[in-house]
Order: sequence, then structure tokens, then C-alpha cells
Amino acid sequence: MAMVTVFRASISRSLPTSFPNLLSSSSNRNSIPKKHRLLCHAASSQTKLNRSEVSFCIGTHLIPHPKKVERGGEDAFFVSDYNGGVIAVADGVSGWAEQNVDPSLFPRELMVNASCLVGDEEVNYDPQILIRKAHAATSAVGSATVIVAMLETNGTLKIANVGDCGLRAIRGDRIIFSTSPQEHYFDCPYQLSSEMVGQTYLDAVVSRVEVMEGDTIVMGSDGLFDNVFDHEIVSTVAGHSDVAAAAKALANLASIHSTNSEFESPYSLEARSKGFDVPFWKKVLGMKLTGKTYKDGFFFLNTTSDQVLCLAGGKLDDVTVIVGQVVRSQHISLLAEDQAVEAHTEQENKLES
Repeated sequence: MAMVTVFRASISRSLPTSFPNLLSSSSNRNSIPKKHRLLCHAASSQTKLNRSEVSFCIGTHLIPHPKKVERGGEDAFFVSDYNGGVIAVADGVSGWAEQNVDPSLFPRELMVNASCLVGDEEVNYDPQILIRKAHAATSAVGSATVIVAMLETNGTLKIANVGDCGLRAIRGDRIIFSTSPQEHYFDCPYQLSSEMVGQTYLDAVVSRVEVMEGDTIVMGSDGLFDNVFDHEIVSTVAGHSDVAAAAKALANLASIHSTNSEFESPYSLEARSKGFDVPFWKKVLGMKLTGKTYKDGFFFLNTTSDQVLCLAGGKLDDVTVIVGQVVRSQHISLLAEDQAVEAHTEQENKLES
């Protein structure tokens, strides 16, 4: 069984009983085969994946929303060394909190399920089918956007995306491929859900990209792409030879921009360009739109008009970044910038923001 690394901003005290091979209590940790153990990384990590042809060398970084640090945020992601490498991000829909539902539970379970299914015969290394089976196996209430990318050792990168998580493929100083967000209307993305009203794997945008040694893949939740322009992503990646450092730098840049009320972010520019696309009441219920008034880390609606929102600044959100460099590799190594520990108990593996 290939190594699977599942990343979350925190691990709940109540362990998921449906996945005994992934988590265990401290009382029976030594009975878990080492090949089934998780590796959790404090905020930033680099994993070199084992393949004889092309594969990923991966760096990761997650920064929770400033007001969700104690809960670890609502993003989840995993990486696996199966075949040429698998990377995935899921972003929980925060609106569930209004119904007293923890928005992080659905994306976390979805990613755990996906990580268990990467080598499934029926999945057949197809990211769209992986989404189908992982979604079907998820019992938590909630919804999430999701993106999965699977690298073949021959250089074919297969991508399936539902919603507004994203991916950029970079070659040299230019982007050779970019996903596009799927939205019902502005700030309401397509999403997999526990309810019948959501989307399914059939709604995923499926893409194939031929990559080569030296290319870089940047995957992230919308917290990255809402706050960082593509040219900033390219320049940041170019400025870091280490993928873990690149992932951390991108996440930090998104976090800084998200709190800057003067920054003309991709999110604010899109909001203004689509200001009349959505009925006003839906925008109010969205709870994400920004306005000219900035207080306590949040933007508020411009009260001078009942039709138009004047928008500026970044968007506070969880930020998840995965940077994968396409390499030729024969060995496995794990490098952690901060710390890496085997994940068995909450005390040992709670990730730092």
C-alpha cells in the first residue's frame, strides 16, 4: 500500500470510527502497521514521492481564517505517492455554521475517504470517479468545493474540479494551464453536499494536461486565488527553489492580502465587475461580500445604496496551498520545515496555524 499523507488543520479528539486504519488512540498506536500511519505536518512540509519516471515533489501550507484558528479552519487536503502522485483540496462551505453544523467535518471526511480510495480498482486512477466514490462514502452533514489532480508517470496530469478551488500549471515564467471556477452566481460556487440540492461528480470539470520535468503545479482553495493574482503566483514560485518554501510564501501572501483593506484583490475586482449579477438579498445572505467599511478584520456593505456594493480589499478565508514540482525520482524522503510527527493522538498532531 502506498504512503498516504492526509493533512488537516487539526485532528478531532473523537476519532472517525469508519477509518480505523488511518487514526488510532494512544492505547493501541503500536498495533497500527506503520504503512497505515498518517504523517501530519505543522503548517509546512515537503514530501518527495517515489517514482521511476516523473512524479511530484510536494510542499504544503495551510493558514486558517483568523477567527477559525482554534477549530483549525474549514479546508482539508491530502497528498499521496500513488502512481505519479495525487493531490487534492476540499473547502468547507461556512454557511453551515448558521445551522449549528461544523463546516469542517464534511471536507475532512471527504478527503479521508478520497485518500483511502486512490488505489481502488473501480476508481482506475480517474479523479472524477475518485470524487464520486469519496462523496458517496461521506456521511457528514455539510458541503464543500473540491479539486483532485492525479499525475501519471508518463506526464499526464488528470484533474477534476467542482467549485472554486483551483490549479495552475507553470512552465518557466508562464502559466500553461488554469482551471476556472464554477459558480451558480458570484460567491456561490458549485459544491458537493450531503443534501440532494448539491452538485455531483457529473458536474466536475475534467481536464488533462501534459506536464514535463521542471513544471510546477500550484493547487489551492479559493483563499489563495481570491487574494493572489496569477502573476504573483508565478513570481513567487520562481523566487523559491524549495517547494515547501514556495507553498508557505504563497499562503502568507494570500493571508497578508486578505487583511489589507486597500488591496485591489482578484476577489474585489470580480465582485465589482459582477455587482448587478445577483439580487441584493442574496448578496447579504452570502456573508462574504466586502464593502468600503472595514472593522475588526471584516468589510461591511456600503449603506449609501440599496442596489450596488462598493467593494475593495482582500477576502478573509482559510488558505490552503499545495505546490508540486514535476521531477524524476527514485527515492522517498520527507522534509518538514517546522516539524513532522506520526499522527495518532490529538496531543501529538494538532497542526500549528
